[in-house]
Amino acid sequence: MTTNQKIQQLRSIMKREHIAAVIIPSNDPHQSEYVADCWKGREWISGFTGSAGTVVVATDHAGLWTDSRYYLQGVQELAGSEMILHKAGSASDPTYIDWLVESMPQGSRVALDGHLCSVSQYRRLEKKFASAGITLVTHIDVVSEVWADQPARPTEAIFELDSTYAGEERSSKLSRIRSQMSAKQASHHLVSTLDDVAWILNIRGADVDFNPVAVAYLLISTTDAKLYVDNGKVPEVAAAALQSDGVHVKSYDSLLSDLNELADHHSVLVDGSDCSIVNYKAINAQKVIGPTISRAMKAIKNDVEIAHSKNAMVKDGVAIAHAFYWLHQLHKDGGTCTEAEFADKLAHYRAQQDGYMGESFPAIIGYEGNGAIIHYRPEHGSSAVIEPHGVLLADSGGQYLEGTTDITRTIALGTPTAEEKRNFTLVLKGHIELAKAQFPIGTTGGQLDILARMHLWGSGLNYGHGTGHGVGFFLNVHEGPHGIATPLSPRAKVKMEAGTLTSNEPGFYKEGAYGIRVENLMYTVEADVPGFYKFDTITLYPVDLQLIDENIMTKSEKAWLNKYHHEVYTKVGPHLKGDIKTWFELKCRGMN
Repeated sequence: MTTNQKIQQLRSIMKREHIAAVIIPSNDPHQSEYVADCWKGREWISGFTGSAGTVVVATDHAGLWTDSRYYLQGVQELAGSEMILHKAGSASDPTYIDWLVESMPQGSRVALDGHLCSVSQYRRLEKKFASAGITLVTHIDVVSEVWADQPARPTEAIFELDSTYAGEERSSKLSRIRSQMSAKQASHHLVSTLDDVAWILNIRGADVDFNPVAVAYLLISTTDAKLYVDNGKVPEVAAAALQSDGVHVKSYDSLLSDLNELADHHSVLVDGSDCSIVNYKAINAQKVIGPTISRAMKAIKNDVEIAHSKNAMVKDGVAIAHAFYWLHQLHKDGGTCTEAEFADKLAHYRAQQDGYMGESFPAIIGYEGNGAIIHYRPEHGSSAVIEPHGVLLADSGGQYLEGTTDITRTIALGTPTAEEKRNFTLVLKGHIELAKAQFPIGTTGGQLDILARMHLWGSGLNYGHGTGHGVGFFLNVHEGPHGIATPLSPRAKVKMEAGTLTSNEPGFYKEGAYGIRVENLMYTVEADVPGFYKFDTITLYPVDLQLIDENIMTKSEKAWLNKYHHEVYTKVGPHLKGDIKTWFELKCRGMN
C-alpha cells in the first residue's frame, strides 16, 4: 500500500471508533530510540525512516513532526504523499500537541496506544487536552489493526556478558540498586529501558538493530528480581546463572498481572519518562515516581570498561584506516563507489576485528550535498556516487565486546575551496576547544556547549544538533542522562561526572553543498588541579589536514592536533603493514 492508502484505511478505523485523530510516536513500550521492526508503526505509515518524529493522522490532515536534524530527509521521504512535514522546534510551526488543541473541536477523542505512551507524556497530554475539551484515549491500538503484515516481536536469544568485560557482577549491581531503593522507601523497582535491563544483569541481545539489547522488563524487589522476556529467549545455562543470583525468568506478557497482584502495602519505584501508562495503571501497590536508578550508575564506566573501550578504539581506528585507504586507492585507480558501498566497506573492515558484534547505528555517509542531511542514510540503488572531488562526511560506529564506538570524519576528495577550508577549520577549532577544556566539578554539559560553537558563532554560523551525547559500553550509542547541548536540552542540565563517555561533535551544514562534522569520544577524568575535571579523547583516527586553513589555527590548537595525531599513529600504526602504514603515517603528520 502507498502512504495515502494506509492513511485512508486508518481513517476508516478511526471513524468506526469515533476517533478524531491518532498520535503515532517513534518509540516502543520501553521508550527506546531505536526499536524492533514490530514497533515501527510511524515509519510504516509515513515512509519517514528517521529515528525521531511523531505522526498525527486526523480526518482531514496527516502530518509528521520532526526536529531540525531531519528536515531535509523528511521533505525527501514524504514527497508524493499527503503527509505534511511540520518542523518541530521552529517558531513558525506549532508542536503536534498545540496543533491538536487548536484543530480539534471540543468533545473530540484523540487516540494514542497506551503501551507507547509514557506516564510523563500521558500527564502532559491529558492536562493540555482537558483544557480544550479533548479526551485522550489510550486503550485502542488502531495502527496494528491496519498494519496487516506487522512483524512479530523478535525472538533472538540473549547471552551473558562476562564480568571480565563488564567489570562488575550483576549481584553487586543489584545490591547497589537495592540500597537506593531503600533510601527511596521502595520495595520494588520497575526497570523498563532495555539498555538498563541489559546493564544491570550483564546480558546482551540482538532484538533491536544496532543496539545489543533484548526486549524485556526487570522488576527488582528487596529479595529477588524477575526478568520478563519472551519464552525461549533465555538459554538454559543463562537462566540457571540468573537464578543463582536471585533473578527469575518469567514470560514477557505476565508483567501486567504481576504488577496488578502486588500487595497494597508494597511501593514500586517507576520512572515516569520510561514507564508506559498501561504498566503504570496496572500497578496495584503504591507508586513512587523517580529516575531509573541504574541510569546514572551505567553512565559512569568502571576501570575495566574504560580499559576495554580504549582497546576497542584501536581496533576501530585500524578498520577505518583500511576503509579510507580502500577509497583512496579506488579513486587513484580511476574507480568510484556509491555512498552505500562505502558504508558496507566500513562494516566489512570492522567485522575483521576480534570481538566485533555489529554496527552501533546506520552509517551516515554523505557525499557533497547529502552530507548536509544530518542523519542521512545511504541506500543501495539510490545513494550518490563518491567521485574523486568534493567533500565526504562519514559518521559510523561499531559494537565490540570491548565497547561501543562512534566517529565522524570529514575528508576532502580533491582540492577543497577556501570556504570549505574555513568552515571546516571553525568546526575543528570548536572541537579542540571542548577537548582541551578544564572545568570545575559540578559543571553541566549545557555550560560547556558554547566552547564548541564559539568560533562558528563568531562567523555567524551554527549547527542544529547537540554537541555531545553519552555512549554506552557495548550498549546503546546514545545513552543518558548526561550530554553536551544548548541549555534547554534536558541532558544539558546534568552534571558531568568522572567516568562518563561523551561524544564531541560540532558541525556545519550547507544545504545542497556539503556537510562538516568532526566527532571523537572522550572520557571525563580528574584534572591535575584539585576540584576540576578535563576530557581524555580516546577515538583514534587523524583529522584531514587538507581541509584545515592554517592561517586561523592558533599555536595551541596546532599543538593539540599534533599531539593527537602522534597518539593515533603510535597506537594504530603498529597494527598496519606495507603501503597502508606509509599512507597512514602521512595522514598522521603534524602541522608546522
